[in-house]
Amino acid sequence: MKQYKVGIIGATGMVGQRFVTLMENHPWFKLTAIAASPRSASKRYEEAVAGRWAMKTPIPHEAKDLIVMDAQADIEKIAGMVDFVFCAVDMKKEEIRALEEAYAKAECPVVSNNSAHRWTADVPMVVPELNARHLEIIPAQRKRLGTKRGFIAVKSNCSIQSYAPLLTPIMQAGYPIEKVLVCTYQAISGAGKTFERWPEMVDNLIPYIGGEEEKSEQEPLKVWGHIEGNEIVKADGPAITAQCLRVPVSDGHTAAAFVTFGEKKPTIEEIKEIWKNFKGRAQELDLPSAPKQFIHYFEEPDRPQAKLDRELEGGMAITAGRLRPDTQYDYKFVGLSHNTLRGAAGGAVLLAELLCAEGYMDR
Repeated sequence: MKQYKVGIIGATGMVGQRFVTLMENHPWFKLTAIAASPRSASKRYEEAVAGRWAMKTPIPHEAKDLIVMDAQADIEKIAGMVDFVFCAVDMKKEEIRALEEAYAKAECPVVSNNSAHRWTADVPMVVPELNARHLEIIPAQRKRLGTKRGFIAVKSNCSIQSYAPLLTPIMQAGYPIEKVLVCTYQAISGAGKTFERWPEMVDNLIPYIGGEEEKSEQEPLKVWGHIEGNEIVKADGPAITAQCLRVPVSDGHTAAAFVTFGEKKPTIEEIKEIWKNFKGRAQELDLPSAPKQFIHYFEEPDRPQAKLDRELEGGMAITAGRLRPDTQYDYKFVGLSHNTLRGAAGGAVLLAELLCAEGYMDR
């Protein structure tokens, strides 16, 4: 596989820092450019993140001395230096939409961690194992933007990764789901925080995360949707209702899901077998960041646990447990995913690998 030169836009924030760590020793990607806000521009990266490096590992050697560029003022310059960029900026949604389109129109593909373009009709929102075929909308998006290479692809919200990857294989196996109730218990890193920077979260639980419940109910429907003409049309169902809570956990989003099927209902053993055998496009292509086993099921009654299981397969696996009958729904289960790896930067890196393997990043 060829080497791709990569830029990270918004490299000083928590997700941007995670992108920087994931570029270290990546077999396909070489970190070439780093950009952030004007207050960080012109500084060495190590200087720009001094006092706010939130990762458990040190700053990668190849990133320390890179000079931070201005994410908005240096678009053309950055586009000329790289094959594509990851975007993880902290700005207003309309500003993010404009910034990402500006990079795309400068013929620089954008793989975004942001939510700004998730509902743009011709922007694919892809979990590589679940809906890789949505990348086929990219030619239509390029036509709208007037670009040859440039486009935007996004990853989904981190919270849906703890349950949508567990529902998708069952539906693909021919068991339609009618309705889903899900409660997510979300780590503080999802808010870009650590316990040091958010001490009021210790011994606490906050039953509200702004905008999260709407995303959790709607985004799976786009993932399960289909391409019609020049847009991705969201699926009609299943109907999802969600409640999202912030909990005192550093990393790892947990979901308690309740599921009702239509006329055709699988057995518990059939569901476990579906999960065990499920492979997506990421596994077929053996992408560098793809987990060998996408879904891991635990028979122990007290698993999965965030502290024990979030790092499974480099934090890129989905874990499940406690699948059992329910008194009001057909079944209930617990899911877990690492929110800043599978759910954020890692999922975007896997998406970029898929885009490279499928030829969308070629010059």
